[in-house]
Amino acid sequence: MSSENGRTDGGAEGAPPEQLALIRESVRKAEVPRAKPRTWRGAALAKELPVARVLVDKGVLHLDRYFDYAVPEELDADAQPGVRVRVRFGAGRHRVREGRREGGGLIDGFLIERLAESDYSGPLAALAQVVSPERVLSEELLGLARAVADRYAGSLADVLQLAVPPRSARAEQRPSPEPLPPPAMPEAASWARYERGAAFLESLASGGAPRAVWNALPGPEWSDELARAVAATLVSGRGALVVLPDGRAVARVDAALTALLGEGRHAVLTADAGPEKRYREWLAVRRGAVRAVIGTRAAMFAPVQDLGLVAIWDDGDDSHSEQHAPQPHAREVLLLRAALDKCAFLLGGWSCTVEAAQLVESGWARPLVAGREQVRAAAPLVRTVGDGDLARDEAARAARLPTLAWQAVREGLRQGPVLVQVPRRGYVPRMACANCRAPARCRHCSGPLEGQESGAALRCGWCGRDESGWHCPECGGFRLRAQVVGARRTAEELGRAFPAVPVRTSGREHVLDTVPGAPALVVSTPGAEPVAEGGYAAALLLDGWAMLGRPDLRAGEDALRRWLAAAALVRPQGAGGTVVVVAEPTLRPVQALVRWDPVGHAVRELAERAELGFPPVSRMAAVSGEGEAVAEFLRTAELPREAEVLGPVPLPVTAAGRPRRVGAAPPGEHWERALVRVPPGRGAALASALKAAQAARMARGAGEAPVRVRIDPPDIG
Repeated sequence: MSSENGRTDGGAEGAPPEQLALIRESVRKAEVPRAKPRTWRGAALAKELPVARVLVDKGVLHLDRYFDYAVPEELDADAQPGVRVRVRFGAGRHRVREGRREGGGLIDGFLIERLAESDYSGPLAALAQVVSPERVLSEELLGLARAVADRYAGSLADVLQLAVPPRSARAEQRPSPEPLPPPAMPEAASWARYERGAAFLESLASGGAPRAVWNALPGPEWSDELARAVAATLVSGRGALVVLPDGRAVARVDAALTALLGEGRHAVLTADAGPEKRYREWLAVRRGAVRAVIGTRAAMFAPVQDLGLVAIWDDGDDSHSEQHAPQPHAREVLLLRAALDKCAFLLGGWSCTVEAAQLVESGWARPLVAGREQVRAAAPLVRTVGDGDLARDEAARAARLPTLAWQAVREGLRQGPVLVQVPRRGYVPRMACANCRAPARCRHCSGPLEGQESGAALRCGWCGRDESGWHCPECGGFRLRAQVVGARRTAEELGRAFPAVPVRTSGREHVLDTVPGAPALVVSTPGAEPVAEGGYAAALLLDGWAMLGRPDLRAGEDALRRWLAAAALVRPQGAGGTVVVVAEPTLRPVQALVRWDPVGHAVRELAERAELGFPPVSRMAAVSGEGEAVAEFLRTAELPREAEVLGPVPLPVTAAGRPRRVGAAPPGEHWERALVRVPPGRGAALASALKAAQAARMARGAGEAPVRVRIDPPDIG
């Protein structure tokens, strides 16, 4: 045996001093508790504020609250309010080791605040991880998200999923640009056409907070006018936010802002940008590098610092209504932001919704409109073709194109392109008066009346009551007719009528942004109309009953909005622009189009809804699910004393393989829907009661049939 082996056999006593020092150091390190990742067992806690209050990413109502966690000392610096964290969630009290709760699954969350001690008496689990030190959740954004969750009877976690985009580590590592100084005051330009347009810009530039409902004049100037409102807000050193219905509108305002202010002064937030670019733009806004934001509905939560203006264009567009829980509407979110941040508010569009009219009627906002001379100078000539004209028109019966419309197309094609608007297919038939075409409504709740397949009495689509003695309140008639269903295929007829002219289509599958100014026929569905260079020479609005006959409370308002959007792309009457609408000329929406008076139409609609108790004067919620589940839900919910329950009534069964609408029943299942209506001022109480009832159902766990609750449903019939 060698001498070295002999020394080794002798143990530590015979070891050299260097080896003894290494052995003692390793023993000393082994005696210190080693913190285990994600559990931090044995780790020391932060010396100051060792408790973190966390919102876990659980979109269930009975867990819509904060949970306390211990902060390990190693995470103390990064665990600041507003950062993303990961925590273990779901461990019971029995899973405690060394005074620390363990177990449960890892889940994402946001750190809300740091506390010196917890209200919870039991042991706390430790924060598992600080995902990123970037503070993405500000106090202002948290307050807005909580207000939206309460408004729509939803959970805070669901709202924050809409408000904070998914993280991109690469985007966080890139620094945001330095903020630019405020720009110079822009000229009023086309804002001078409006009675208070220049004063509105001056108020924004001076730091004021005006609130206006803007009825825009027809033509392409609206994007430049929005850009000038944003620029005037930036002059005061504040931020601005503009929400638009689709990517095409965003592109137009983006181009207008770039032309007016140059590059680098605004961010664009749309889903088409991709997750990394969108998050990079969002971070630039959150860090204060950019003060102006434009985008689609996801931008309504953009964390603009020192917000001075919130604006929304065309608030009646369906795309402003979020499809994910709790399904907030961009207009209502911006109204909350205007109230919370005490900033300016601008609601604009060619048309005017009933909600916009209510803002003016209540005095909360002021109208921003042009005089009648300006309207007549900017609007095209509108002509109508009613049912009587169609009955006497041989050409209309043969080619489904009235003579007046055919002449307008022929004259228009000599000057430029002609737009043809064709409604979408798939509207459900309801009943209307055979004489005046007024929708047939229930005498008890004013819901829409439906014809039954068996030929029995009419039945209300809201409260389910049968109606046998109906008569029209408008004309006194007793005869009924089914309203028009779907859209007619007119592209082929137009192609045969004008064989030498190119025909372009724009619709769901392929939407055109612009078309040349050369003569052509452009057939488009509502909302997909491309912009023509120099404007359209003429426009045909065909099959008006396909939109006016929709089984919805907003059918007339929505038809007028879509008609105005198409007619606004046509040249002014002085330049030969003509619009022909195929609809009964005595109907209120048609008359509003002829006079180009959307505000008057909205004001009258608001007065009628106030008399009948319809939204937005009243607040309404839809409760849908299996019949027994809906009945049980309504029995247990502590609804406000003034609440009125309409129904329940059966919902259409979704066929397997067919597209499923948001809120519809799963394919093949038979669901029912009840409407709960409360008077003005009781909407918050209704939302709170429904949220509490839904949370109680979820807390009871499995075995409960699903029940869906939606506040302010857009399609109540």
